[in-house]
Amino acid sequence: MRTDLFVMALVAVLLSIVLGQLGFFDAARLTKGLRNLGTLTLEMSPPDASVLPVAGEALWETVQMSFAGTVLGFLVSLPLSILGTRHLFSAPVSNLSRLIAAGIRTVPVLLWAILFVILVGLGPLAGTLGVAAYTVGYLAKIYPELFEGTDPEIMEAVRSTGASRFHLVRFVVLPEGANAILTQLLFMLEYNIRASSILGFVGAGGIGFIMQVYLQTLEYRRLATVLLLILLVVLVMDGLSAWLRKRFLLVPQL
Repeated sequence: MRTDLFVMALVAVLLSIVLGQLGFFDAARLTKGLRNLGTLTLEMSPPDASVLPVAGEALWETVQMSFAGTVLGFLVSLPLSILGTRHLFSAPVSNLSRLIAAGIRTVPVLLWAILFVILVGLGPLAGTLGVAAYTVGYLAKIYPELFEGTDPEIMEAVRSTGASRFHLVRFVVLPEGANAILTQLLFMLEYNIRASSILGFVGAGGIGFIMQVYLQTLEYRRLATVLLLILLVVLVMDGLSAWLRKRFLLVPQL
């Protein structure tokens, strides 16, 4: 009990020190920030509905980029994750797979978009490839840990029948992890839709370019319309993800 209290106190002290260094306790700055927030809110009201056709088309492009990038990333990350599962492959193979995933994950999605803009030019293709690369790095980190959580007794029972690695993956690892695989994939899709909204800032297509224009020209009412559209899409995706989980996830019978 005393150890827990000591750890909590230590964390609280460290947090206070860090927040102080970051200016969290600067009352003058926070007060000015609240005033600026009020001014910005007034300048964004009411939203300008005249930009809906242009913003809607750009947002649809963002959704397409996110969907295509997520699916492409999933298709690449799944075999990479299987190779990174220590129960199935030797240490050199699994460690190399995890190292590749870590290297991919090190690069933020915005930087991936910049790299692909250099490689393939401006437009949604660069954004799609950037999303795909980031998805590979994320899922190839999560899925190996998930696969290694497969019941070892089931693995040994199937292996004792002479099953190959392919059969273990096909009939044990993937079925056992199906729920978590789908859950993580849907989460990744939701995240990528939000993350893709800023890829247009670097010329990678989508609604980010329009947001950048409105910010630079101080057209905050039009920006408010774009933000509300993004919020609407995110809410729709949340609802769709919930329906897909309810419809397709395997629920154990009690």
